[in-house]
Amino acid sequence: MKRSLIKTIALGSLFTCSAAVMADQSDYKLMIIKQATAPQSVEQSFNSCALNVKSKNYEQAETICTQAIVLIKESHESKLKVRELTSYALSNRGVSRMLAKNDTAGLSDLYEAAQIADSEMVSHNLTRAKEYLSL
Repeated sequence: MKRSLIKTIALGSLFTCSAAVMADQSDYKLMIIKQATAPQSVEQSFNSCALNVKSKNYEQAETICTQAIVLIKESHESKLKVRELTSYALSNRGVSRMLAKNDTAGLSDLYEAAQIADSEMVSHNLTRAKEYLSL
């Protein structure tokens, strides 16, 4: 039991992303991957998506986030890590879409992200989008 808890805590620390990037003066949170927690191609796409949202290149961000989602699903990571990273990438893409005024697609991404993995940051983005849309 004790080993299982330690293993869970250790694995959890490998899967973390940080919300170091804020999007467009709003309070949406963008997740980035810390170095060496995912394959390099996934990390680059994932972080490039957040950078493009921050730079207000929403169309490019959406394309790159979609690419990151595909790369994550094709990776050979554990199912738990794939679910978590997919959730974060969907959240980032959802934020990009919301800021680009593509509300329906953005909200859809945020709902899907929240269903895939329980994350405070994803929940925050979904709540923020619903407040913005007065839902």
